[in-house]
Amino acid sequence: MHVEKTEAILINRIRYSETTLIVSWCSAEQGLFKTIAKGALRPKSPFSGLLDLFVSAEISYTHAKVGDLHTLSDAHWTNPRLGLRQSYGRVLAATYLVKLVELVAEPHAPLPEIHALLVKALDYLCDHDPSAALIERFELRLAEDLGLVGEGGAARGASAHAIEDNFHKRLPVQRRQVLDWISSRKGQSRPAGPETGPSEE
Repeated sequence: MHVEKTEAILINRIRYSETTLIVSWCSAEQGLFKTIAKGALRPKSPFSGLLDLFVSAEISYTHAKVGDLHTLSDAHWTNPRLGLRQSYGRVLAATYLVKLVELVAEPHAPLPEIHALLVKALDYLCDHDPSAALIERFELRLAEDLGLVGEGGAARGASAHAIEDNFHKRLPVQRRQVLDWISSRKGQSRPAGPETGPSEE
């Protein structure tokens, strides 16, 4: 059996059975991929308490013989990012960022620049509540990496428009939710109104 090792960010998890999780990861070398964590929800599982959203971990997994659902065999935190749990806005922003990456990235394609961008943004959110500038800067850097806009900047909201137009998919609904949260906290106008801003589903 081929065992792969990598450092990855846990970007999603869903219950597969009463005791088992399917866990999605983002790695610089392996890109986006999924593993099944058998027995992870059992009290004495070696994965107990480790498979939290947005943590970075050194993981080992066995490649699936058929399909693309690999088997997780080991995980150790390299960065638990516990500070993200300090506000709803931080969790909401982190959720939007990882969903945006999932929208644009092909599974199992190396993502060194996008992974580094996501690490930097999540680390920032550990110590700071999100701002509209953070969201727009992430969208801009992502659009630049994808070759959708030129380096050096774009009009406010243009990067989000470019991502939406090129991938023919609505932006994750969390974009509007996090901008609303930011606006309610700081009394700022939202960067893009419903008539002019990118749409979300």
